[in-house]
Amino acid sequence: MVKADEYTLESVRESLIRQEDTIIFSLIERARFPLNSPTYERNYSSIPNFSGSLFDFILHQTEDIQAKTGRYMNPEENPYEEKLSPSIVSHYNFSQFLYPAAASININKKIRKVYFNNILPLFIAFGNDGNYAQTAANDLSILQAISKRIYYGKFVAETKFRKSQCEYEPLIRAKDRKALMNLLVDKRVEEIVLKRVEKKAMVFGEEVSIDSKIKGKYKVDPSIVYNLYNKWIIPMTKDIEVEYILRRLD
Repeated sequence: MVKADEYTLESVRESLIRQEDTIIFSLIERARFPLNSPTYERNYSSIPNFSGSLFDFILHQTEDIQAKTGRYMNPEENPYEEKLSPSIVSHYNFSQFLYPAAASININKKIRKVYFNNILPLFIAFGNDGNYAQTAANDLSILQAISKRIYYGKFVAETKFRKSQCEYEPLIRAKDRKALMNLLVDKRVEEIVLKRVEKKAMVFGEEVSIDSKIKGKYKVDPSIVYNLYNKWIIPMTKDIEVEYILRRLD
């Protein structure tokens, strides 16, 4: 976590680059297991005060513990669960870099839906090996990593707004989404990101022996990582940027 005066477009982009590693490694870990559909079936009604799937149970319990220990006091973190326990740790004076009226934007329901309906089927084989808890834990790791990356669009938007406030204000007042999107988006940077994540997936997914000879195929096809960013992560990040900017003068 950086201080408010240390957030720059360069520092935000550096963080996004590091987050790519987390997302790709999380995908590789999830690819170790098949679909394991019982993880998502609503057959855990025997758990007291709970009626969802095993994934839902692990999601709630994990985020509730993380909330108790202060994870979501950090403005870079956005939980999927809405009803969580208050933190039991002392309040830390996190940076107030984001504009309060705009910082509360949350699209985690959409992110979760896209992950299970569109992304997971692309790289997970159908099957069942009984590792349901591990499967759910890996799904949650991916979801949290993707969520953090997408919400970093708020920090991108804030740094750009502060740098060129006079350009943004009239467009915000006019609620001109198209013009704001054009002002926020840098196609050159997007292309660099897409090429970089594809290359990282190639490198991270290789099996290397002690004699440095590559063995086997990629654990996650690099084209899937490319499409993950191109079709979902980057577009949703841009949507967050626009929604944030539209509330910047509230």
